[in-house]
Amino acid sequence: MPATKAYAAQSPTTPLAPFQIDRRELRPNDVQLEILYCGVCHSDIHMVRNEWKQTIYPIVPGHEIVGRVTAVGDKAKKFKRGDIAGVGVMVDSDRTCVNCKKGLEQYCKGGMVGTYSARDRISGEVTQGGYSKQIVVHEDFVFRVSDKLPLAEVAPLLCAGITTYSPLRHWKVGKGHKLGVMGLGGLGHMAVKFGASFGAEVTMLSTSPGKEKDARRLGAHKFALTSDPAQLKQLGGYFDFIIDTVSAKHDYNLYLGLLDTDGVMMCVGAPPTPAEVALFTLIGGRRSLTGSGIGGIPETQEMLDYCAKHGITSDIELIDIGSVNKAFERVLKSDVRYRFVIDMASLT
Repeated sequence: MPATKAYAAQSPTTPLAPFQIDRRELRPNDVQLEILYCGVCHSDIHMVRNEWKQTIYPIVPGHEIVGRVTAVGDKAKKFKRGDIAGVGVMVDSDRTCVNCKKGLEQYCKGGMVGTYSARDRISGEVTQGGYSKQIVVHEDFVFRVSDKLPLAEVAPLLCAGITTYSPLRHWKVGKGHKLGVMGLGGLGHMAVKFGASFGAEVTMLSTSPGKEKDARRLGAHKFALTSDPAQLKQLGGYFDFIIDTVSAKHDYNLYLGLLDTDGVMMCVGAPPTPAEVALFTLIGGRRSLTGSGIGGIPETQEMLDYCAKHGITSDIELIDIGSVNKAFERVLKSDVRYRFVIDMASLT
């Protein structure tokens, strides 16, 4: 297959720049996509800068991919040329472990294969992501995408969407529940949309008073300024669930105290430093502090179908590929409402 144009980082300190990669030849069950749009995830920044100490350079990031099928392997049956499809955070797993058999490929005992900076199970080659013109993935890890929604706004659902959908579904958050959402960013704004759609009473927990109007527009019923001790005191023991989307260091104990008895705080943000938790905050109310990753293949397809049915997409700012380094800096400053998406037609 001819070389594919992409944007890559060569080290933790170098900016993303034009690069060429070689995509594999089609295997029997593969699907080849022309990438139309790719979201910019905070994980891309963590990985490009090797903040999680697992990056393989050069790295082409991007795992919120929507594209058009341009070719399929001779045994591929799930897609045909011209179909609109998506690729998310993973492109393979061992398929045989207990978790994979339950549709929990993200928790594969043998290790799921990330869309970028991972090793292909067959060839051992390094996987490269969606900041590129095309990608080749086994059909089992490609998703059907409805063409009824704006495709650029669908792309972030492949990570930001499923990362918030999955824990809300797992803990059965819905009607009659009080849900707090921490952080109104790429993940947080999707958590507000899903929580409201599922029937929960949603309260935005934010340090920024300027975000109240937008939080309510997205579906939040209430807004609490967490820098105001009086407001926090009123919310003590109030929530059944809190979803924590914050990727920077913060005080977990402050928010755990807002949970009712048996309340659950679901962490989906990934700060680079360990959390400090006072166990009596948990013990005193039989509270739970838990984490959640993306969803498995069945649940991600379920989420995409749910979004198509209910008209749910991400709020985005569409950019060209040449603006991606500036976009990284703006993400770190929380200066985006609420997800950057790259128009891959700009990669020429």
